[in-house]
Amino acid sequence: MDNQLLLLEDVEHVGRKGDLVKVKPGFSRNYLFPKSLAVVAGKHTIKMRERLQEERNKQALVDKSDAEKLSAVLKDKVFSVDVKVDHEGHMYGSVSVADILTLLTDAGFELTKKNIVLKQSIKRVGEYTIHLKLKEDVPARVQLHIKPEGGFIPQKVEVVSEDENAQEQSEEGQEDSEA
Repeated sequence: MDNQLLLLEDVEHVGRKGDLVKVKPGFSRNYLFPKSLAVVAGKHTIKMRERLQEERNKQALVDKSDAEKLSAVLKDKVFSVDVKVDHEGHMYGSVSVADILTLLTDAGFELTKKNIVLKQSIKRVGEYTIHLKLKEDVPARVQLHIKPEGGFIPQKVEVVSEDENAQEQSEEGQEDSEA
């Protein structure tokens, strides 16, 4: 049996502040109620719902404005990271969402892992466009240059674009699934 609840705060993948939602009893009992994110919806919550939706709409305007300003600032930013490579130019490890988040937070930008849209870790040296999803779904992007430590690029290494890297990794995934 599902419960109908009024959300007091935004809950990712469930709804926004002021929404009436139905969730499983265990989720409401173990997560929403202890964190004061929702209340049981009833006749007495109608006025509360209207007030919460007004607050949410005002906050959405502020969030969208802030996100658009941040997007404009990030648009021109270029970040670089030095990685260890072997004598053939293959990276040891990869550049992940956590690594990109560290670069951005060290530069003074307040973001979370959820803001960075990266399908899979980057495993090759090159230049990449990293897409971001800010508050209120405002898109942004930054440039990321992945360079070998010391600037030495072995003879066999080719600098690839993001499209070539994605295509190569999807081909590797198909080979793995066929095996």
